[in-house]
Amino acid sequence: MTYEFDWPVHDHREKEALLSVLERKKWFNGEEVIAFEKAYAEFQGAAFGVACTSGTTAIEIVLEALEIGPGDEVIVPPYTFVATATAVLRVGATPVFADVDASWCMDPAATEAAITSKTKAIMPVHFGGSMANIEALKTLAEQHNIELIEDACHAWGSQLKGQGASTIGHCGVFSFQESKNITAGEGGIIVTNDEDLAARCRSIVNCGREEGAAWYHHINLGTNARLTEFGAALLRVQLERYPEQMAVREARAATLDAGLGAIPGIIPQPSAPTMTRRSYHLYCIRFDEEQFGMDRDTFLAAVDTAGLPVVAGYPLPLYKQPLFQKFLDRHDYNACQCPVTEALCASEGLWVQQTMLLLSESHMTGIVDSIASIQAGSR
Repeated sequence: MTYEFDWPVHDHREKEALLSVLERKKWFNGEEVIAFEKAYAEFQGAAFGVACTSGTTAIEIVLEALEIGPGDEVIVPPYTFVATATAVLRVGATPVFADVDASWCMDPAATEAAITSKTKAIMPVHFGGSMANIEALKTLAEQHNIELIEDACHAWGSQLKGQGASTIGHCGVFSFQESKNITAGEGGIIVTNDEDLAARCRSIVNCGREEGAAWYHHINLGTNARLTEFGAALLRVQLERYPEQMAVREARAATLDAGLGAIPGIIPQPSAPTMTRRSYHLYCIRFDEEQFGMDRDTFLAAVDTAGLPVVAGYPLPLYKQPLFQKFLDRHDYNACQCPVTEALCASEGLWVQQTMLLLSESHMTGIVDSIASIQAGSR
Protein backbone atom coordinates (compact mmCIF):
# COMPACT_ATOMS: atom_id res chain seq x y z
CA MET A 1 0.00 0.00 0.00
CA THR A 2 1.33 3.44 -0.96
CA TYR A 3 0.93 6.35 1.47
CA GLU A 4 0.86 9.44 -0.72
CA PHE A 5 -1.55 12.34 -0.85
CA ASP A 6 -1.60 15.14 -3.43
CA TRP A 7 -1.21 18.38 -1.49
CA PRO A 8 -2.23 21.21 -1.50
CA VAL A 9 -5.84 20.43 -2.36
CA HIS A 10 -7.29 22.76 -4.98
CA ASP A 11 -9.84 22.76 -7.79
CA HIS A 12 -11.70 25.19 -10.06
CA ARG A 13 -12.76 27.27 -7.05
CA GLU A 14 -9.21 28.40 -6.23
CA LYS A 15 -8.55 29.04 -9.91
CA GLU A 16 -11.69 31.16 -10.25
CA ALA A 17 -10.88 33.11 -7.08
CA LEU A 18 -7.35 33.89 -8.27
CA LEU A 19 -8.54 34.91 -11.73
CA SER A 20 -11.15 37.17 -10.18
CA VAL A 21 -8.43 39.04 -8.26
CA LEU A 22 -6.21 39.13 -11.32
CA GLU A 23 -8.89 40.68 -13.48
CA ARG A 24 -10.04 43.20 -10.86
CA LYS A 25 -6.50 44.63 -10.83
CA LYS A 26 -6.75 45.26 -7.10
CA TRP A 27 -4.02 42.98 -5.81
CA PHE A 28 -3.49 44.29 -2.27
CA ASN A 29 -5.40 45.88 0.59
CA GLY A 30 -8.78 45.08 -0.93
CA GLU A 31 -12.02 43.20 -0.47
CA GLU A 32 -10.58 39.66 -0.42
CA VAL A 33 -8.44 40.34 2.66
CA ILE A 34 -11.37 41.96 4.44
CA ALA A 35 -13.68 39.07 3.55
CA PHE A 36 -11.20 36.43 4.69
CA GLU A 37 -10.44 38.19 7.97
CA LYS A 38 -14.14 38.34 8.77
CA ALA A 39 -14.82 34.73 7.74
CA TYR A 40 -11.87 33.30 9.65
CA ALA A 41 -12.61 35.27 12.82
CA GLU A 42 -16.20 33.99 12.70
CA PHE A 43 -14.96 30.43 12.12
CA GLN A 44 -12.88 30.61 15.30
CA GLY A 45 -15.57 32.44 17.23
CA ALA A 46 -13.60 35.67 17.56
CA ALA A 47 -14.68 39.25 17.00
CA PHE A 48 -11.65 40.39 14.98
CA GLY A 49 -9.12 38.97 12.55
CA VAL A 50 -5.99 40.68 11.24
CA ALA A 51 -4.35 38.91 8.31
CA CYS A 52 -0.60 39.10 7.67
CA THR A 53 2.23 37.39 5.83
CA SER A 54 2.90 34.40 8.12
CA GLY A 55 2.31 32.83 11.50
CA THR A 56 5.80 33.92 12.51
CA THR A 57 5.05 37.52 11.59
CA ALA A 58 1.74 37.28 13.45
CA ILE A 59 3.54 36.45 16.71
CA GLU A 60 6.00 39.32 16.27
CA ILE A 61 3.17 41.77 15.55
CA VAL A 62 1.18 40.67 18.61
CA LEU A 63 4.23 41.05 20.84
CA GLU A 64 4.91 44.52 19.44
CA ALA A 65 1.25 45.53 19.84
CA LEU A 66 1.38 44.41 23.49
CA GLU A 67 4.57 46.46 23.95
CA ILE A 68 6.67 43.45 24.89
CA GLY A 69 10.35 44.02 24.24
CA PRO A 70 13.83 44.38 25.78
CA GLY A 71 13.97 43.34 29.43
CA ASP A 72 10.74 41.34 29.20
CA GLU A 73 10.35 37.56 29.33
CA VAL A 74 7.84 35.38 27.50
CA ILE A 75 7.32 31.77 28.58
CA VAL A 76 7.15 29.31 25.68
CA PRO A 77 7.41 25.51 25.30
CA PRO A 78 10.65 23.98 24.00
CA TYR A 79 8.78 21.40 21.87
CA THR A 80 7.57 23.54 18.98
CA PHE A 81 8.78 25.10 15.75
CA VAL A 82 11.60 27.57 16.34
CA ALA A 83 9.49 30.59 15.34
CA THR A 84 7.55 30.51 18.61
CA ALA A 85 10.76 31.46 20.41
CA THR A 86 12.60 33.45 17.73
CA ALA A 87 9.66 35.83 17.36
CA VAL A 88 10.23 36.71 21.03
CA LEU A 89 13.93 37.29 20.38
CA ARG A 90 13.22 39.42 17.32
CA VAL A 91 11.24 41.96 19.37
CA GLY A 92 14.13 42.13 21.86
CA ALA A 93 12.47 40.08 24.60
CA THR A 94 13.70 36.82 26.12
CA PRO A 95 12.04 33.43 25.63
CA VAL A 96 12.02 31.29 28.79
CA PHE A 97 11.21 27.62 28.35
CA ALA A 98 8.64 25.65 30.34
CA ASP A 99 8.42 21.91 29.70
CA VAL A 100 5.47 20.15 28.11
CA ASP A 101 3.49 17.39 29.80
CA ALA A 102 1.79 14.21 28.57
CA SER A 103 -0.45 16.33 26.34
CA TRP A 104 2.65 17.45 24.34
CA CYS A 105 1.61 21.02 25.30
CA MET A 106 3.01 23.42 27.88
CA ASP A 107 2.73 22.14 31.45
CA PRO A 108 0.94 24.65 33.73
CA ALA A 109 3.06 23.61 36.73
CA ALA A 110 6.31 24.12 34.81
CA THR A 111 4.94 27.40 33.50
CA GLU A 112 4.16 28.67 37.00
CA ALA A 113 7.68 27.77 38.14
CA ALA A 114 9.14 29.82 35.26
CA ILE A 115 7.29 33.05 36.08
CA THR A 116 9.48 35.91 37.33
CA SER A 117 9.06 39.63 37.85
CA LYS A 118 10.16 40.06 34.21
CA THR A 119 7.47 37.77 32.75
CA LYS A 120 5.11 39.69 30.51
CA ALA A 121 3.36 36.85 28.66
CA ILE A 122 2.70 33.11 28.51
CA MET A 123 2.57 31.67 24.99
CA PRO A 124 1.43 28.02 24.90
CA VAL A 125 1.34 26.08 21.64
CA HIS A 126 -1.69 23.94 20.78
CA PHE A 127 0.63 21.24 19.51
CA GLY A 128 -0.59 19.06 16.65
CA GLY A 129 -4.01 20.66 17.02
CA SER A 130 -4.59 19.40 20.57
CA MET A 131 -5.29 22.34 22.84
CA ALA A 132 -3.09 23.06 25.83
CA ASN A 133 -4.57 23.28 29.33
CA ILE A 134 -5.56 26.80 28.45
CA GLU A 135 -7.95 27.24 31.36
CA ALA A 136 -5.20 26.59 33.92
CA LEU A 137 -2.81 28.83 31.99
CA LYS A 138 -5.42 31.58 31.83
CA THR A 139 -5.81 31.39 35.60
CA LEU A 140 -2.03 31.74 35.98
CA ALA A 141 -1.96 34.71 33.62
CA GLU A 142 -4.74 36.46 35.52
CA GLN A 143 -3.11 35.79 38.90
CA HIS A 144 0.16 37.33 37.73
CA ASN A 145 -1.37 40.06 35.53
CA ILE A 146 0.43 38.89 32.40
CA GLU A 147 -0.71 38.29 28.82
CA LEU A 148 -1.88 34.92 27.50
CA ILE A 149 -1.11 34.53 23.78
CA GLU A 150 -2.18 31.31 22.07
CA ASP A 151 0.15 29.96 19.38
CA ALA A 152 -2.58 28.16 17.45
CA CYS A 153 -0.56 27.61 14.27
CA HIS A 154 -1.61 23.91 14.40
CA ALA A 155 -5.15 24.48 15.62
CA TRP A 156 -7.48 25.84 12.91
CA GLY A 157 -10.95 24.95 14.17
CA SER A 158 -9.88 23.29 17.42
CA GLN A 159 -12.30 24.03 20.25
CA LEU A 160 -12.41 23.64 24.02
CA LYS A 161 -15.95 23.55 25.45
CA GLY A 162 -17.10 25.07 22.17
CA GLN A 163 -14.63 27.98 22.33
CA GLY A 164 -12.24 28.28 19.44
CA ALA A 165 -8.48 28.20 19.82
CA SER A 166 -7.13 31.75 20.28
CA THR A 167 -10.37 33.05 21.81
CA ILE A 168 -9.69 31.96 25.40
CA GLY A 169 -6.49 33.94 25.89
CA HIS A 170 -6.05 37.62 25.06
CA CYS A 171 -5.38 36.72 21.44
CA GLY A 172 -3.86 34.04 19.25
CA VAL A 173 -2.14 33.42 15.93
CA PHE A 174 -2.47 30.99 13.04
CA SER A 175 -0.26 30.00 10.11
CA PHE A 176 -1.24 29.21 6.52
CA GLN A 177 2.15 27.99 5.28
CA GLU A 178 2.05 25.25 2.63
CA SER A 179 2.28 22.31 5.05
CA LYS A 180 -0.65 23.63 7.09
CA ASN A 181 -4.24 22.34 6.98
CA ILE A 182 -5.48 25.61 5.42
CA THR A 183 -2.88 27.09 3.09
CA ALA A 184 -2.04 29.79 0.58
CA GLY A 185 1.65 28.80 0.48
CA GLU A 186 2.29 31.45 3.12
CA GLY A 187 0.11 33.64 5.30
CA GLY A 188 -1.02 34.18 8.86
CA ILE A 189 -3.72 35.78 10.96
CA ILE A 190 -4.17 37.24 14.45
CA VAL A 191 -7.55 36.72 16.11
CA THR A 192 -8.81 38.46 19.23
CA ASN A 193 -11.90 39.79 20.95
CA ASP A 194 -10.04 42.97 21.94
CA GLU A 195 -10.93 45.74 19.50
CA ASP A 196 -8.06 48.01 20.59
CA LEU A 197 -5.50 45.23 20.22
CA ALA A 198 -6.86 44.37 16.77
CA ALA A 199 -6.51 48.02 15.74
CA ARG A 200 -2.90 48.16 16.97
CA CYS A 201 -2.04 44.95 15.15
CA ARG A 202 -3.69 46.18 11.96
CA SER A 203 -1.72 49.41 12.17
CA ILE A 204 1.59 47.56 12.61
CA VAL A 205 0.78 45.25 9.69
CA ASN A 206 0.08 48.28 7.49
CA CYS A 207 3.23 50.38 8.05
CA GLY A 208 1.90 52.03 11.23
CA ARG A 209 -1.08 53.64 9.53
CA GLU A 210 -4.27 54.59 11.35
CA GLU A 211 -7.39 52.99 9.92
CA GLY A 212 -9.55 55.60 8.20
CA ALA A 213 -6.82 58.25 8.23
CA ALA A 214 -4.85 59.64 5.28
CA TRP A 215 -2.56 57.15 3.51
CA TYR A 216 0.61 59.00 4.52
CA HIS A 217 -0.45 59.40 8.15
CA HIS A 218 1.54 57.05 10.44
CA ILE A 219 0.93 56.73 14.18
CA ASN A 220 2.87 53.56 15.08
CA LEU A 221 6.22 51.98 14.28
CA GLY A 222 4.97 49.40 11.81
CA THR A 223 6.08 47.25 8.93
CA ASN A 224 4.66 45.98 5.67
CA ALA A 225 3.22 42.59 6.63
CA ARG A 226 0.08 42.80 4.50
CA LEU A 227 -1.41 39.63 3.04
CA THR A 228 -2.02 39.96 -0.71
CA GLU A 229 -5.45 39.72 -2.29
CA PHE A 230 -4.26 36.55 -4.06
CA GLY A 231 -3.38 34.89 -0.77
CA ALA A 232 -6.66 35.93 0.83
CA ALA A 233 -8.64 34.63 -2.16
CA LEU A 234 -6.97 31.23 -1.86
CA LEU A 235 -7.55 31.12 1.89
CA ARG A 236 -11.21 32.06 1.58
CA VAL A 237 -11.81 29.04 -0.67
CA GLN A 238 -9.61 26.79 1.46
CA LEU A 239 -11.67 27.76 4.51
CA GLU A 240 -14.90 26.85 2.72
CA ARG A 241 -13.78 23.26 2.19
CA TYR A 242 -11.97 22.94 5.52
CA PRO A 243 -14.82 21.67 7.78
CA GLU A 244 -15.22 18.59 5.59
CA GLN A 245 -11.49 17.90 5.65
CA MET A 246 -11.36 18.39 9.41
CA ALA A 247 -14.14 15.83 9.89
CA VAL A 248 -12.21 13.30 7.77
CA ARG A 249 -9.04 13.87 9.82
CA GLU A 250 -10.94 13.39 13.08
CA ALA A 251 -12.48 10.15 11.82
CA ARG A 252 -9.15 8.78 10.60
CA ALA A 253 -7.47 9.76 13.87
CA ALA A 254 -10.17 7.89 15.81
CA THR A 255 -9.31 4.76 13.82
CA LEU A 256 -5.63 5.19 14.61
CA ASP A 257 -6.40 5.85 18.29
CA ALA A 258 -8.36 2.61 18.58
CA GLY A 259 -5.85 0.48 16.69
CA LEU A 260 -2.53 1.92 17.78
CA GLY A 261 -3.70 2.41 21.36
CA ALA A 262 -4.03 -1.35 21.65
CA ILE A 263 -0.37 -1.93 20.73
CA PRO A 264 1.98 -1.98 23.76
CA GLY A 265 4.45 0.89 23.63
CA ILE A 266 2.38 3.05 21.26
CA ILE A 267 0.66 5.94 23.10
CA PRO A 268 -1.37 8.36 20.93
CA GLN A 269 -1.33 12.02 21.97
CA PRO A 270 -4.41 12.58 24.13
CA SER A 271 -6.96 15.31 23.59
CA ALA A 272 -8.19 17.30 26.58
CA PRO A 273 -11.49 15.73 27.73
CA THR A 274 -13.22 19.10 27.23
CA MET A 275 -12.11 19.48 23.61
CA THR A 276 -15.17 19.60 21.38
CA ARG A 277 -13.31 19.73 18.04
CA ARG A 278 -9.71 19.01 17.01
CA SER A 279 -7.82 19.96 13.89
CA TYR A 280 -5.08 17.26 13.75
CA HIS A 281 -2.25 19.04 12.03
CA LEU A 282 -0.10 16.16 13.26
CA TYR A 283 -1.06 12.78 14.59
CA CYS A 284 1.43 12.39 17.44
CA ILE A 285 2.57 9.15 19.07
CA ARG A 286 4.69 8.63 22.15
CA PHE A 287 6.91 5.58 21.67
CA ASP A 288 7.87 3.51 24.72
CA GLU A 289 10.94 1.50 23.69
CA GLU A 290 10.76 -0.95 26.60
CA GLN A 291 7.09 -1.79 26.12
CA PHE A 292 7.33 -2.00 22.33
CA GLY A 293 10.42 -4.20 22.38
CA MET A 294 12.87 -2.14 20.27
CA ASP A 295 14.46 1.29 20.26
CA ARG A 296 13.02 4.14 18.24
CA ASP A 297 15.79 4.19 15.62
CA THR A 298 15.26 0.50 14.87
CA PHE A 299 11.50 1.09 14.73
CA LEU A 300 11.92 4.02 12.33
CA ALA A 301 14.12 1.91 10.06
CA ALA A 302 11.40 -0.75 10.04
CA VAL A 303 8.59 1.69 9.23
CA ASP A 304 10.71 3.21 6.47
CA THR A 305 11.22 -0.22 4.94
CA ALA A 306 7.46 -0.80 5.18
CA GLY A 307 6.77 2.56 3.53
CA LEU A 308 4.83 3.94 6.50
CA PRO A 309 4.47 7.73 6.83
CA VAL A 310 5.92 7.97 10.36
CA VAL A 311 8.74 10.39 11.26
CA ALA A 312 10.64 11.29 14.42
CA GLY A 313 9.75 14.99 14.62
CA TYR A 314 12.00 17.55 16.28
CA PRO A 315 15.54 16.31 16.95
CA LEU A 316 16.32 18.81 19.73
CA PRO A 317 14.55 20.91 22.34
CA LEU A 318 14.63 24.51 21.14
CA TYR A 319 17.08 25.60 23.85
CA LYS A 320 19.66 23.17 22.41
CA GLN A 321 19.48 24.72 18.94
CA PRO A 322 22.78 26.48 18.16
CA LEU A 323 21.20 29.90 17.75
CA PHE A 324 20.45 30.13 21.48
CA GLN A 325 24.18 30.14 22.22
CA LYS A 326 24.09 33.69 20.82
CA PHE A 327 21.70 34.82 23.56
CA LEU A 328 23.31 33.46 26.73
CA ASP A 329 23.70 37.04 27.94
CA ARG A 330 19.91 37.16 28.24
CA HIS A 331 19.28 33.71 29.72
CA ASP A 332 21.33 30.62 30.64
CA TYR A 333 19.90 28.27 28.04
CA ASN A 334 22.63 25.72 28.83
CA ALA A 335 21.00 25.23 32.23
CA CYS A 336 17.54 24.46 30.83
CA GLN A 337 16.10 21.13 31.92
CA CYS A 338 12.86 19.97 30.32
CA PRO A 339 12.82 16.17 30.70
CA VAL A 340 9.56 15.46 28.86
CA THR A 341 10.72 17.43 25.82
CA GLU A 342 14.17 15.81 26.01
CA ALA A 343 12.55 12.36 25.92
CA LEU A 344 10.23 13.24 23.03
CA CYS A 345 13.19 14.46 20.98
CA ALA A 346 15.62 11.69 21.90
CA SER A 347 13.55 8.53 21.88
CA GLU A 348 9.78 8.92 22.26
CA GLY A 349 8.28 11.34 19.74
CA LEU A 350 6.70 10.18 16.48
CA TRP A 351 4.51 12.06 13.99
CA VAL A 352 2.16 11.27 11.14
CA GLN A 353 1.65 14.34 8.93
CA GLN A 354 -1.82 15.81 8.47
CA THR A 355 -2.09 14.93 4.78
CA MET A 356 -1.98 11.22 5.64
CA LEU A 357 -5.18 11.63 7.64
CA LEU A 358 -7.01 12.51 4.43
CA LEU A 359 -6.31 9.04 3.00
CA SER A 360 -8.81 6.20 3.15
CA GLU A 361 -9.88 4.19 6.17
CA SER A 362 -8.02 1.21 4.74
CA HIS A 363 -4.80 3.24 4.81
CA MET A 364 -5.30 3.81 8.54
CA THR A 365 -5.87 0.11 9.23
CA GLY A 366 -2.82 -0.55 7.08
CA ILE A 367 -0.70 1.64 9.37
CA VAL A 368 -2.06 -0.14 12.44
CA ASP A 369 -1.54 -3.63 11.00
CA SER A 370 1.97 -2.84 9.80
CA ILE A 371 3.08 -1.46 13.18
CA ALA A 372 1.57 -4.48 14.94
CA SER A 373 3.53 -6.73 12.57
CA ILE A 374 6.77 -4.82 13.26
CA GLN A 375 6.27 -5.38 16.95
CA ALA A 376 5.43 -9.06 16.45
CA GLY A 377 8.64 -9.47 14.48
CA SER A 378 10.65 -8.03 17.36
CA ARG A 379 9.43 -10.57 19.90
